[in-house]
Amino acid sequence: MVNQPSAAIMHTAITRLLGIERPLLCPGMSYIATPELVAAVGNAGGLGILATGPLTPDQTRAAIRRIRELTDKPFGVGCTLMMPGAADNARVAQEEQAPVINYSLGKGDWIAEAAHRYGGKVLATVVTEKHAVSAEKCGADALLVTGHEAAAHGGSVTSLVLVPAIRRASSLPIVAAGGFAGGEGLIAALALGADAVAMGTRLAMTRESPVHANTKDMVLQRGVADTLYSKNFDGLWCRMMDTPAARRASRKPLGLMPAAFRASAVARRMGMPVLKVAIGGMLSQPQALRQLALFGAATESIRLAIQDGDHEKGVQLIGQAQGLIDDVPTVAELFARVMDEAQACRSRLAQL
Repeated sequence: MVNQPSAAIMHTAITRLLGIERPLLCPGMSYIATPELVAAVGNAGGLGILATGPLTPDQTRAAIRRIRELTDKPFGVGCTLMMPGAADNARVAQEEQAPVINYSLGKGDWIAEAAHRYGGKVLATVVTEKHAVSAEKCGADALLVTGHEAAAHGGSVTSLVLVPAIRRASSLPIVAAGGFAGGEGLIAALALGADAVAMGTRLAMTRESPVHANTKDMVLQRGVADTLYSKNFDGLWCRMMDTPAARRASRKPLGLMPAAFRASAVARRMGMPVLKVAIGGMLSQPQALRQLALFGAATESIRLAIQDGDHEKGVQLIGQAQGLIDDVPTVAELFARVMDEAQACRSRLAQL
């Protein structure tokens, strides 16, 4: 990290790579990282990543163009490659020449090759050293390292250990995710070997975030321990807010028949091939098709919590950082505060 005369700007390997002013990112959270939130993050000096999981290719294209109407700053497009339609959305991002493409849960060599042809950058989400080494070989420009504290599909190892472990395994710039919500966390991440932080839970609690007011109120009431971590909700280890609905949803694995039924309903709404999602998901091989059905079955529960504030049926994916949040500022206000906190933390450390 290079010393700066002002707390407003902090340059690291990530800011130089992505062309941003602050080492602060908004990850591609489904139903949350909308064009409006992505643009607000960019205008505040960070990098927002559009969530394309719930979007069709046409919707993804429209969302990218909407971001460009709202900001002239760099932005990213997220693609969870195991999700239905993700490859098509990644191709749309390439056609639209998105400045950054962030991929996860899949092999992204073809994404890197296409992005690099037009000067784009590629951010690979990883949760192990093996994933990091593979992503580097596949042409990724940087890594989003997701620790155990994160919402949704964080790794099994905490950020405190995972970040330095991957720093040893890879020379790529690192964005640390999982447990970061303020300036002290940013300085801690930099000390561990990261070059930026992604603050999904914290940015979900901003005024520009589309998260329903009921859900935001619930987050304000929760502590750091008020989450569940289960493999039964969508087939992968997943962190969510501890509510009665989440406990019911994670009590036991969803059977393939009900999973296929729910996934087919989501597929119809998204314009996806129903037979591939529903029938394919019932097959034991390949495993990816089965996982696809489970993902599809969880999608509606996630949407209900975020968009409708419905926690009788909905499940809110949330990180342990929820317990560090006690207000709902604008993105610009939050980022200014984070940088001030980081500067104060550096000053305290300098006095030791």
